[in-house]
Amino acid sequence: MLTEELMQGARQYLMDTYARYPLALARGQGTKVYDVEGREYLDFLAGVAVNVLGHCHPKVTLALQQQAQHLIHTSNLFYTEPQVKLAQVLVDHSFADKVFFCNSGAEANEAAIKLARRWAHAKDGAGRYEIVSMLNSFHGRTLATLTATGQDKVQKGFEPLPEGFRYVPFNDVEALSKAVTARTAGILVEVIQGEGGVRVATPAFLKACRDISRERGALLMLDEVQTGIGRTGRLFAYEHFGITPDVMTLAKGLGGGVPIGACLATDDAAKAFTPGSHASTFGGNPLVCAAALAVLEVILEDRDILGQCARLGEYFMKGLLELKGRCPAVTDVRGLGLLIGVEVTLDARELVHDLRKRGILVNATSEHVLRFVPPLIVTTAEIDRVVVTLGDVIEARR
Repeated sequence: MLTEELMQGARQYLMDTYARYPLALARGQGTKVYDVEGREYLDFLAGVAVNVLGHCHPKVTLALQQQAQHLIHTSNLFYTEPQVKLAQVLVDHSFADKVFFCNSGAEANEAAIKLARRWAHAKDGAGRYEIVSMLNSFHGRTLATLTATGQDKVQKGFEPLPEGFRYVPFNDVEALSKAVTARTAGILVEVIQGEGGVRVATPAFLKACRDISRERGALLMLDEVQTGIGRTGRLFAYEHFGITPDVMTLAKGLGGGVPIGACLATDDAAKAFTPGSHASTFGGNPLVCAAALAVLEVILEDRDILGQCARLGEYFMKGLLELKGRCPAVTDVRGLGLLIGVEVTLDARELVHDLRKRGILVNATSEHVLRFVPPLIVTTAEIDRVVVTLGDVIEARR
């Protein structure tokens, strides 16, 4: 089917929940994707920070093929080797003692919220139930996670929202201190607000989150759905900041393209979940766990991938900052590793369109912010192409 036929079919049969680009993709390889007409695109969106090893990485596709020949799915009433092995790898390379598997970042955050409430109830009773999250945050689109999300546009039309959520400005230590009370079960914070415009938490703010939560008997929960699995040049972004959380959520890059989420926790927090308190039919099935194991094996066995991500992120930032220096329409460049935001005075959505016309895929997180999240295997030549082309499309719009 051609692009126009697929667009017509989508309009007829799919619910209208996405502002889709007029582009139908058929295949991908490495940092490139190809549409149904055969046109090539350099993918600096990577499934929104999902395809950390690029498209169709040979070790990931082989792991999927081999596992599919043995066992694709079974109930979590039974043990499976890929799930146990994946949990062990995550525990061995993080602060955590235990893992719960699900299917997405929203589900992982839902699990974290439930875990915090149940943990607080067991410790202090039903009066401790509030979750403190950040304005401009994004944690998912389930009813609980959109309520935790500090953006009115995400919550609009879904009222009445669940009770027990409070919001503070990102990076505001004083506001955080005032908001965390004897009713607080947990603080939920992104290390980098990806959907919120690629805004990086300050070291002082994350330290305050850790100190205040510990002092006042609440859990610190880090949403690393977008930043985890090497995206920032470390396996997990919290490693840059000298803190460890009580709970951390993962998804996106963990599966390298297949749907998986994970909620990691210390033993103290994890013990709040008991049989029947939380579950997922498809969570941690053998197929996705085999893929996630392959992703982690590639990253952990080739340690230079993380170092390369850090170096390439610095290289990309340098190029974009040089562009900012000669282009008044670029007002800010920010990020960490290969999660980078560029703020512009122009309509970012129009620039997304212009870049796509020139064979480069990115997205806009807001009216004036472009987000770049390429695969970690990107090259300096590909980064150079993006920086030059971005400068060209900005100049053409002025």
